[in-house]
Amino acid sequence: MCSLCFALQGLFGVPELSCPEGFQEAQDKALQESEQLVQKACSTPPGPETVMIFDQLSDSLCRVADLADFVKVAHPDFAFREAAEEACRNIGTVVEKLNTDVELCQSLRRLLADETVLSSLDPETRRVAELFMFDFEISGIHLDEEKRKKAVDLNVRILDLCNEFLIGTHIPNKIDKHVLPEHIRYNFTAEGNYLRIAGLHADCPDDLVREAAYKIFLHSNTQQLARLEELLASRNSLAQLVGYDTFAHRALQGTMAKNPGKKACIEGHVEKSNMLMPWDHPYYSGVLRAERYNIDPGLYCPFFSLGACMEGLNSLFSQLLGISLYAEQTKRGEIWSEDVRKLAVVHETEGLLGYIYCDFFQRPDKPHQDCHFTVRGGRLKENGEYQLPVVVLMLSLPNSARGAPTLLSPGMMENLFHEMGHAMHSMLGRTRYQHVTGTRCATDFAEVPSILMEYFANDYRVVNQFARHYKTGQPLPKNMVSRLCESKKVCAAADMQLQVFYAVLDQIYHGKHPLNKSTTEILKETQEKVYGLPYVPNTAWQLRFSHLVGYGAKYYSYLMSRAVASMVWKQCFAQNPFDRAMGERYRREMLAHGGGKEPMLMVQGMLQKSPSVEDFVDALVSDLDHDFETFIMDS
Repeated sequence: MCSLCFALQGLFGVPELSCPEGFQEAQDKALQESEQLVQKACSTPPGPETVMIFDQLSDSLCRVADLADFVKVAHPDFAFREAAEEACRNIGTVVEKLNTDVELCQSLRRLLADETVLSSLDPETRRVAELFMFDFEISGIHLDEEKRKKAVDLNVRILDLCNEFLIGTHIPNKIDKHVLPEHIRYNFTAEGNYLRIAGLHADCPDDLVREAAYKIFLHSNTQQLARLEELLASRNSLAQLVGYDTFAHRALQGTMAKNPGKKACIEGHVEKSNMLMPWDHPYYSGVLRAERYNIDPGLYCPFFSLGACMEGLNSLFSQLLGISLYAEQTKRGEIWSEDVRKLAVVHETEGLLGYIYCDFFQRPDKPHQDCHFTVRGGRLKENGEYQLPVVVLMLSLPNSARGAPTLLSPGMMENLFHEMGHAMHSMLGRTRYQHVTGTRCATDFAEVPSILMEYFANDYRVVNQFARHYKTGQPLPKNMVSRLCESKKVCAAADMQLQVFYAVLDQIYHGKHPLNKSTTEILKETQEKVYGLPYVPNTAWQLRFSHLVGYGAKYYSYLMSRAVASMVWKQCFAQNPFDRAMGERYRREMLAHGGGKEPMLMVQGMLQKSPSVEDFVDALVSDLDHDFETFIMDS
């Protein structure tokens, strides 16, 4: 390691990561530690210590893999991104091999087969043991050696395909500039005789620009199509190899939905539009909102400075959960960009709960996607101390203009609240085991805390506590909040229909989709069946559907989580968004357990009833009702 590296703290305070080469060192250290833990697990008599060793093993690998997972997409230095990518792949390969290690599995199987030992375990320890066994089972531990090796190879190939597909979703398309009318060419980036189309230009008022962008950006790409077809085929092969009907059956086990058969139809009768095209909907719904409710973001931004929004979150968390956010000084080399801020999350009686790194601002090569990353999970260490969780919140906010603070649009403010909901889930999950900490839970439950925060962000009583004009200090008028909330119901049914379409398509792709049909043919058929706007010939929107990687067979999670969040909001917080007793119940029943408790049991604990499929549908439909107000005005 170079002498300069010794002078730096290292990313997130990890000494090895003061330079890109440190990823190799951190990886080697984790792999060495994991070898020792595997030997320890195999030689330890069945008991609670077995589960603790398994969790240590998970933690030693996750501490490198999770950190690398963030660095590979967000670090401004290509050498760091490349080193992190390699570490991710290497650790991922080791994890897949461990998930098919027969001797390691036997040590856990002995524990789960011993009724005396099993009955002595507390519910969380027993659930974590069962979750580890579940990981073995879905990886094919029950297969013979040759098939287990095939399962590992398939998993590694799937990891590679996922990375390649993700990269492909963002690559711009080029077209000879002479193909487009001269008067619209200036809307696109010129490269010699070509124009570079990097997005849909959905906000452009010129119909022809939107149409051109849609048809060119979503034009089918042979390589990307082949990647997606191979990814879906590999997932299906893996699922069937380990004993599932489809990949969707494998992916949904352990979620609130349980299996792909538990479906509810909420799209109703689909009216086909003869006038609107897919490139029209985002633009005209925006125009309709603006015209009907006068919600020009320029009117709202001055009231939503970043500082004011952070104060608003601090105030809400303080009243609801007894938590405060404090800015903390970072050491040299600890952060990857000078505008990253580190927040300490402190409870009024429990003290320091963990750290949030806020990577909020746009920069070259940074993905334009709002995300929450777990960098280190919380767990109870062998010495009795609690390993504090560390997360990153990544946004794409504009850098502040000279003499003015960073101003957020209402959408940016809502996104900030959404991502902070994930962060609080991570901070308040006080699980004994890292394997189930915070957002390490069923995907259709993981989005509940973040979507719930959107309801707080749209409540006047909450907004009124922080929305102040950055120059005059004037509070945001009530009627402006009212207009903003009402505007969100404009075209909301069409937006939900689009979400249903995405979810249905994702299920078909990962289920028993028709043989000898391409993903584009399936897209066309599904769109014509469940979506009101027509399919556009020669386009392949699915090749830009990046959620097929992280949310494969689970895209429905957004709808299900929204339904739960809606029920929780209406029943528990609509009356008083600062109700401390409800805040404590929310932490106790939903946030504290991470994935250490069945997701539906957590929902039942919060709502004090077991919701039916009809309850989920009613919750989604009621949010579309113009008579239902998400905000409450003072009388």
